[in-house]
Amino acid sequence: MKKSLILWTSLCLSLAACQDIEKEAAVRLDKARQAFEAGLYNEAKQEIDSIKILYPKAFDTRRAGLYLLQDIELAEQQRTLAYLDSCLQEEQKRLTELTPRFVLEKDTAYQQTGRYLAPSQVIEKNLHRSFLRFQTDENGKLSLTSIYCGNTPVHHTAVKVTAPDGTFAQTPTSKDSYETKDLGVTIEKADYRQGEDGDVISFVALHADQNLRVDYLGDRTYTTALTRADRQAAASVSTLSQVLSSITQIKAQTEEAHQKIRFIQENIKKRKTKEEE
Repeated sequence: MKKSLILWTSLCLSLAACQDIEKEAAVRLDKARQAFEAGLYNEAKQEIDSIKILYPKAFDTRRAGLYLLQDIELAEQQRTLAYLDSCLQEEQKRLTELTPRFVLEKDTAYQQTGRYLAPSQVIEKNLHRSFLRFQTDENGKLSLTSIYCGNTPVHHTAVKVTAPDGTFAQTPTSKDSYETKDLGVTIEKADYRQGEDGDVISFVALHADQNLRVDYLGDRTYTTALTRADRQAAASVSTLSQVLSSITQIKAQTEEAHQKIRFIQENIKKRKTKEEE
């Protein structure tokens, strides 16, 4: 009888302790709910984390906290979507203002992505001329093409651009170069993507108001001047590239947010289905 009394007393004390823990944890949960409703998502998540750390045996409250956490994460992603949408609208507005200043070259029969060029640098206006051509594709990927035309081959695979003060930028060896002849004239082209161009593109854009020298580097060196129109093309195309790249990034982040929302909503749906069973 004495043992039964002790066991019963211990059980009552344990139950009371559990009830106290749940009450204390519930206070934290209420604070989390209040922070959530106020839009203070980080503060709400901190309160939920504190329940797990301070009250590991408050199972019911911890479970409720996890459910609230799903609501918080959903709200966070919805807020992110709203922010990204506003950013996208701003960038698309800038794009609408910029694109009329460029020529979009795109053959829809075999090209999924076209490229923008400054009007002064389209092929038709630059036949048999040695120059640097700057372009960006519709996703904002910037690139440079060095074009050499002359009677004597240079076999160039790199270019060096020098400013009046002696500073310069030089491409590494091109990974994509080729040569041909047209009516006895040698035509050489070498392509360099941004990041693999030795910062030549940004160097020209930065020094667009200065006279720049271009050295074609190959079996021999051919030197010419970069015209004002070519320098301005580098600057304007770089600006367009930044806008296009920003739009591409925003769209990728938007899709990522949508995927997270779908995942969270599916988990909430499973939870509610399980509760109804």
